[in-house]
Amino acid sequence: MQSFEYYCPTEIIFGKGAESKVAEKIHQHGGKNVMIIYGGGSAVKSGLLAKIERHLMAGGFTALRVLGGVKPNPRVNFAREGVREALAANIDFILAVGGGSVIDTAKAVAIGAANPGIDIWDFWQKKYPVEKSLPVGVVLTIAAAGSESSDSAVLTDEESGKKAGLTGIFNRPAFAIMNPEMTYTVPKYPLICGISDIIMHTLERYFSNIEGNEFTDLVAESLMKNVINQSKIVINDTHDYDAMSEIMWCGSVSHTGFTGLGRDRDFSAHKLGHELGGRYDVAHGASLTTMWAWWARTVYTTKPERFARLAENIFGVTEGSVDEKANAFIDKLEQYFKEIGMPTNFTELGIGVQKEDELKYLANMCTSNGTKEVATFKPMNFDLVLEIYKKANH
Repeated sequence: MQSFEYYCPTEIIFGKGAESKVAEKIHQHGGKNVMIIYGGGSAVKSGLLAKIERHLMAGGFTALRVLGGVKPNPRVNFAREGVREALAANIDFILAVGGGSVIDTAKAVAIGAANPGIDIWDFWQKKYPVEKSLPVGVVLTIAAAGSESSDSAVLTDEESGKKAGLTGIFNRPAFAIMNPEMTYTVPKYPLICGISDIIMHTLERYFSNIEGNEFTDLVAESLMKNVINQSKIVINDTHDYDAMSEIMWCGSVSHTGFTGLGRDRDFSAHKLGHELGGRYDVAHGASLTTMWAWWARTVYTTKPERFARLAENIFGVTEGSVDEKANAFIDKLEQYFKEIGMPTNFTELGIGVQKEDELKYLANMCTSNGTKEVATFKPMNFDLVLEIYKKANH
C-alpha cells in the first residue's frame, strides 16, 4: 500500500427502522433548532417527511423549519435561500431527507449559515477556504451519489451554467440514516442513474498511475461487480430488500474515499459530465455514462493493463492480448449501461447532435477557457476534451 490519510467520521445507522433514531442522533450532535431540507414531492407523497417530523417532535424538537424543492443538479440560488432562512431561524443543525442533490444542498446551507459574511458560491469557486460549518445529518432515500458519507458537494450556478464541486472535511455529514426500504418508491430512471453513479465513483478512483495498492484494487473491483450483479435484481424488483441493501451500502462506501486509498482521484468523466449537467440540466448519472466509454477509448493506452484487469475480474474475460481485453472491458461496461437503460452518447442523452461551437463551449468550460489541464490519469487539455466530446456527439 502507498501512503494515505483517511478520515471518515460519519456515523452510519443502517437497516430497517433506522429512521426512528433521527431525533436521538441530532441530540447527540448538539442540535436544538433543526432545518429539514428535501427535494420534490416524493418525500411528501410517500409519507416519509411526515414520519421524520413525527420522530423529531416526539424527540423534543418543537420548532422545525422545513425547506423543500431541491432539484437535480442542485442550484446555488436555492441554497442561498436556505442560508437566509437558516440564519433568520437561528438554525444549528441541518437535516437532509433525500438523495445526493438534497444532501449537497444541505451541506451548502450548513457552510453558508456558519459563514454569514461570505456568499456560498465563493467557497465553491475556491476564493475562501471552508473553516467551519453547521452539522449535517442525512436520512437517505436513494442509493446513488454517496454524498451521505463523502467529503464533497456539487452546486450549479444558474447564471453562468457552471457546475462545481467542493471537497473538504466540513462536508462530511455527522450521521447518515440508511434504511433500504426508503428507496422502494424511487422511479426507475433515478434508480439506474444512481446505480451508474456508484460504479462511476469507483472507476474514477480506480484509474490511476500509482501502483502498489492491491487491497484497494480488490475492494473497488468487488464493489463494482456486486453492484452490477445486484442491479439486475433490483431493476426487476425494487422491493428486494437484500439486493437494495447491498447497492445502498456500496453507494456509500464508493464515495467515502475507501475505494481509492493510496492513490489520487481522477474524476475525468465527472469533469466532462459536469459541463453537460450545467449546460443542459441532464441527470448526473446520465451525463457520466454518456461520456465514460468515449473517454476510456481515447485514453486507455495510458495504462491498458488497468482496463484489462477489470475485464478479467468483473466480466471474466481471459482470452486475448492486453489491448483486446482492455477494449473488451470498455465495450462490456458500455453495453451494461445500455442494457439497464442509460445513455452512451448525446442523442441517447436527449440533447441531440451539437454544433462545433457548442462543443468548443463545453471544452472551454471544462478547461477554464483552455488555461488548465484537468484530471490525473491522462491530463486533459482543451484539445483532448474537445476530441472526447466530438466522439460522444452522435
